[in-house]
Amino acid sequence: METSFPNRAEAGRLLAEKLDKYAGRDDVLVLGLPRGGVPVAYEVAQRLGAPLDVFIVRKLGVPGFEELALGAIASGGIRVLNDDVVRALPNANELIESVTAKEMEELERREQRYRDGRPAPEPRGRVVILVDDGLATGATMRAAVAALRQRGAAKIVVAVPVGAADTCRQFEAEVDEMVCVIASEWFQAVGQYYEDFAQITDEEVRELLTRAAQRD
Repeated sequence: METSFPNRAEAGRLLAEKLDKYAGRDDVLVLGLPRGGVPVAYEVAQRLGAPLDVFIVRKLGVPGFEELALGAIASGGIRVLNDDVVRALPNANELIESVTAKEMEELERREQRYRDGRPAPEPRGRVVILVDDGLATGATMRAAVAALRQRGAAKIVVAVPVGAADTCRQFEAEVDEMVCVIASEWFQAVGQYYEDFAQITDEEVRELLTRAAQRD
């Protein structure tokens, strides 16, 4: 068994050590992918002295086989499709539209719930550090990267405690910087690298964002 983290907070502290060069800069924005990425991102933002927010991405799962991703949607109406999966499905277009409509509702609900009326952050011209608790296929993260590019982020850094080695290598070519504490050749699931991988609730996300906003 490869190294594992006690929990997401400790994983975030270890990840933050690898991002020290961004500490104390006023052009850095840390964005966590909810829900699991937010406790990790909170620790990163704390150490760097940077503002924290969420960047909401919803996976478009194949109905009945939700783990299989058709693609993902992100804040700002961006949609990224997984061509291999789409090609293999009958009635792909109808499926994509119905799943997108459902997930868009959930994305908007979360935007309102997490922020408590605070405006979404402006990534234009900033160094954006995108954080999740792990990287499997990367579909969700790709949607986030595409959306942030479109919004004019000056530099995009993807930072995760653990990821599938292949996926981490792919991202090295797709973003300005890729930081992965454990890049595993034997990756099966993100949860196998955490002793405590309990579900994070909406309330926990709200609490961390509120705490970070008060610190700012």
